[in-house]
Amino acid sequence: MKIDHFIVAKKKFKSRLIVGTGKYKSMSECARAIKISGADIVTVAVRRVNISDKKKPLLMDYIDPKKITYLPNTAGCFNSTEALRTLRLAREIGGWKLVKLEVLGDKKNLFPDMIETLKSTEVLSKEGFEVMVYCTDDPLMAKRLEDVGACAIMPLAAPIGSGLGIQNQTNIKIIRSQTKLPLIIDAGLGQASDAVIAMELGCDGVLVNTAIAKAKKPFEMATAMKNAVIAGRYSYLSGRIIKADYARPSSPLKGLI
Repeated sequence: MKIDHFIVAKKKFKSRLIVGTGKYKSMSECARAIKISGADIVTVAVRRVNISDKKKPLLMDYIDPKKITYLPNTAGCFNSTEALRTLRLAREIGGWKLVKLEVLGDKKNLFPDMIETLKSTEVLSKEGFEVMVYCTDDPLMAKRLEDVGACAIMPLAAPIGSGLGIQNQTNIKIIRSQTKLPLIIDAGLGQASDAVIAMELGCDGVLVNTAIAKAKKPFEMATAMKNAVIAGRYSYLSGRIIKADYARPSSPLKGLI
């Protein structure tokens, strides 16, 4: 079979699983889970994770940015001004242009503020950033993000950290049908079967953090998520059978003895 690369902003990756670096008990646990997951991309919350102060533990000491692509994100930002400042800082610190934008609307539900998100995406795109955007599962807003320059659409499956799985498969299907951009489920997955469903819906990848970091056995869950993404992708590419209202025998009924 032809190598099925995961392509974002013209960059090729082997794994379609993106893993977050937050919520682990330690950086060493985080690094091991990521290695087990096989992920090529990890998200880094610029406002929360130390990536430059050599007096404190550095993420780079545990996860080599020459081997794993760092995806700086704006976790903890609640308006466009904060998000823009954070990503401009990330570019100054590490030269990162491929970034993940998330602008949250409130501290309780952590849903994306799509007005601020749309505005930020347009500004960042004009400044030369390649913007992967965390968003609601609204097909209209997803299309607008594409129109203003997003390089990937990342709708939530459910609220961040909830583990509820995909709550609106219909909207995800619509977004898939209307965009050629990479479609990545971001937030709300809880177990391996959730990742399989996302991939079988035609998503190009999934982003997982809490489901691995807070699992009773993070390393085993990292393995499960790795295999789930692969299985779901193969299932999608294979072309499932058409659903039927009645039974269809596996063997012909004609010519029975």
